[in-house]
Amino acid sequence: MMQHLAGSQQRVQVPGRTVRQVIDQIAERFPELRDKLCQDNEIMPGIAVVVDGETSGLGMLQPVNENSEVHFLPAIGGGAA
Repeated sequence: MMQHLAGSQQRVQVPGRTVRQVIDQIAERFPELRDKLCQDNEIMPGIAVVVDGETSGLGMLQPVNENSEVHFLPAIGGGAA
């Protein structure tokens, strides 16, 4: 959904020790992505952050390792049957 804003790249490699730093680095290269990922300096409602296969509950403060894989995905909610 945001790949076109990253020059059609499926993967972007950037340094960072937290999700905030990763987003800051991504935004330096692709400024339009910040508006799709952040609102009021927090993760945009409706976006889930997944770090190394685990959904983050810490948002921008979530630590990442040097070789972590970070995904920004549309959050999926379910309804009652």
